[in-house]
Parts: sequence; C-alpha cells; structure tokens
Amino acid sequence: MNSKVTAVNVITGFLGAGKTSTILGLLSQKPKHETWAVIVNEFGEIGIDGSLLRAQTKNDDVVVLEVTGGCMCCSAVFSMDLALSQILHLVAPERLLIEPTGLGHPIEILETLSAESYKNTLSIQQTVAVVDAQMMSSGTNTQHPNFDQHLAIADLIVANKSDLCEPANYDLLQDYVRETLGSRAKIIASTYGNVDISQLEGTTDWNATDVPERQAAREASASLPEEQPLPECGFLRAQNTGEGFESMGWRIHPEMIFSYRTLFEFLRRLNVDRMKAIFITEQGIFAYNMVGGVLQELPIDDCMESRVEIIAESIDATWEDRLMDCLLKAQV
Repeated sequence: MNSKVTAVNVITGFLGAGKTSTILGLLSQKPKHETWAVIVNEFGEIGIDGSLLRAQTKNDDVVVLEVTGGCMCCSAVFSMDLALSQILHLVAPERLLIEPTGLGHPIEILETLSAESYKNTLSIQQTVAVVDAQMMSSGTNTQHPNFDQHLAIADLIVANKSDLCEPANYDLLQDYVRETLGSRAKIIASTYGNVDISQLEGTTDWNATDVPERQAAREASASLPEEQPLPECGFLRAQNTGEGFESMGWRIHPEMIFSYRTLFEFLRRLNVDRMKAIFITEQGIFAYNMVGGVLQELPIDDCMESRVEIIAESIDATWEDRLMDCLLKAQV
C-alpha cells in the first residue's frame, strides 16, 4: 500500500480567467525528479482542457485525468473520489493540481480532499484563485455567486491579464477581496497566468468548519460523451446546463478535416461567454480559446480528434450546421 503523502493544490477561477494557462506555467517549472498529476473538471460534456494540457506538456511524468459534465462534486457523487483513487493508487504523484470547472463549487472539492479517508495520503497546500482582472470594472463576474466562492477559499489570488487592464481594475479587485469578502488572501498581478512554483508551498488556511455542511450530491450520471465511441456520422454532440449557463460541445472524427479560413471566420463571429476547441484543419492542428469576445489561436503538434465546447447563457440551434459547413467536404 502506498504511504506517500501527495501535496495537492486547487487552481480555481471563473470562466475564462486563465486557469489552464496557469497550470501549464506551473508544470513547466516542475522539478525533473518529481511526478505530477492534474485533474481537470469541465462544465461541458466534451473534455478540451485535458487535451490541451496533454498536447502542450508531452511529459511522461505528468499525468492528466479529466472529469467532464459539471462540477465533479455535485453532478456525479463518485466522480471526484474515483479520479482521486486512480491518481493516488496508480500514479502516487509528488504533487496533484486540481482545476475545477469555472462554474463549479470549490468548497465542496476542498471538503472532499479534507475527508478522513485522505488524511494520510493528501496534504492540502495553497489554494489559488485566478481572476481576469479586466472584468472587475464591468461587474459581470461579481454578479455570479460562484465567483465569490472561488475567491473566498483562496490563499493566493492571481490578478491575471494585468497587462491588458487599467490599474483601477486591480484596485477594484483588492477592494472587493478585502472589503466585500473580508479575505486576507495574498493578491499578485500576473500575465498569461504566470505564477512562481514557490507560491504553491504551504498548508492552506482554509478550514472545513468555515462553511456549512453541504447537501448530499446527486447520483452519478451514466456514461459521458467523453467516454462514448463516435457514431457513424463522425461526430457526437453533448449538452449541459447549470448555474445560469448552457453548454454545447462536439467530438469530431480526426478524418473530418476543417477548412482553416472558414472555421476561423465562424469562431471569430461567435457571441458567447466562452469557447474552447482543438481543430484539425488542412493547414495544421490549432487550439482556440475565446473569452470576452477575444479569439486566441495556438498551433499544436497533435491531437486525437477535433473537439469544441461553447458556453453561453443560451444555446444557438444553428451552431451545429454552421460548424459542419466549415468541413472541407462541405465546401466541395
């Protein structure tokens, strides 16, 4: 039986704050002699972030596990315990990073990690909340109750994208954390989610007695689209809803090649809260991210299949047809 104690850090934050970029930056600083693991939880049914992490790390001593379909502590009662068991017993890493969905409940995750059954195997270290500092002036994020929870449990708050925002936004964040939430968390400015690895060290100040006991989670869901084989049509669609948002995602067979220019134009015109994707095009493989109306593109070396997840307040029924019109064969 493994007796190693794994250091665990929860890297939380609202939609589009830059959690995955922060984790990639931390993984790049991993000591060579250590094995690390990452559990990625996604609101949608189609896993994107895990694929991005695998594509950009390509490291045998970094293991990535995905839990899709909503908050892993609320949507599926066994999902987080199962993911933790797999990581601890099969990998036994020196450090585990957990990225909850931006619409999830990090308090429940910390409660699970604090359970008696993990007392001898997990050491909960500094909890990090990543915030898009640009969004503070609009008040959009602060209107969502989950935003407060991300900040309230944090030991370290990363004011991300600070190079793109006015100094007043940073001041607004500090005032909100100190006065509205009454938090004493450390706040640092960052670009591209960069955080020094030393910030992960140290036991969290969070205590399970600080919050009321949560209600029992709902029953575990059936097989997720992430696990299902692709049908004969070549693509699989999945939807989810919760916390005032809806998601629609697709997994698409790797032999279905997209037109780079047509696809880029489709993505550029989306008016949604969040979009993330990996696409195989005739010009190569690209990862895409959209938040706040800004589309970012990153070339990557490899992927198993094309995947896309769109999160918005309401779903547009035309998305699927417009997406499939971007396939090369659709333009012949």
